[in-house]
Order: sequence, then C-alpha cells, then structure tokens
Amino acid sequence: MTRFTVTSDGVFQSPTGTVRAALGKGGVKPEADKVEGDGATPLGVYTLRRVLYRKDRGDAPTTALPVRAIHSDDGWCDAPDDPAYNRPVRLPYPASCEEMARRDELYDIVVVLSHNDDPPVPGKGSAVFLHCAKPGYPPTLGCVALARDDLEHVLANARPGDTLEIRR
Repeated sequence: MTRFTVTSDGVFQSPTGTVRAALGKGGVKPEADKVEGDGATPLGVYTLRRVLYRKDRGDAPTTALPVRAIHSDDGWCDAPDDPAYNRPVRLPYPASCEEMARRDELYDIVVVLSHNDDPPVPGKGSAVFLHCAKPGYPPTLGCVALARDDLEHVLANARPGDTLEIRR
C-alpha cells in the first residue's frame, strides 16, 4: 500500500514525485482538536475512500479506487446536529450542506478521505476532501487541494487501501 504525504508547508509527496498543495486557511491541527467550520486541515492518516468527478467537465479519472459521477443534486451534510452529518445527501436537503456540483472547478475531481467517518462524531469536521486547487493555491476550508493534473497523476497510481498522511 502507498502512503501519500502532505506537510503543513504545502509539499505533497508521492512515490513518483513532489508537487505543491493547498491546505486549510486555519492551518493544520491535531485531529482531536478539529471542529466544524474552523478552516483547519486535520493532521493524521486517512484512507482514500473513493473518487467523485464531474462527468460534464471531463472523463472519469483513471484509478483503481471506486469512482462515481457527481450528479446535480449531490450534497454533503455539514450540519453537526443532523443524522447525515459528514455523509452524502440529495439536494435539496433540510440541513446545512455543501453542493458537490459546484460552479467553480474545485470539485471537478474529489477524493473522499476517511476523516471523521467511522462513525462521524458531530462537530469534529466534515467534507475534508482531496480535491482540485484554485489557481495560485489559495487556502482551502480545511481540505487538501492539488492542481488537477497532479491530482489525476496521484489517482492513476492510487489503489484501494492507500492513505494520505497530513503532517507538520
């Protein structure tokens, strides 16, 4: 199994090289200290669960990970008091959630990470993904972001059981 790593200074390492990454505007913090809405990227080791992608913006990425197209009514619940917290939902949804079919390119390819998912602990952070970066690599809201080409390259080499370690 492969362990990809990203450090708090935005260096993403894989067996095939090093690339730039964007991390949370709240910096990095221990997973135990992560709270919903703090903008921090949680330190820890997370399994690459599955890949979601916008089929209207490109072909499915080549990967051995499970892949599913994002639909226009896909959301991700970020309401700590909701039973679907840190889970995919269908829009419209009565609680707070992210739209997965975003207008920008950030979620054109999304890797769902195992952060706070087994089972989700209310308030400990939701929707911590590995996704596409904005030009210039501005900070995220707590995710890890790579240039699309770099993300596609990572996915081409990813296998079920592979992990992403976020460290200082």
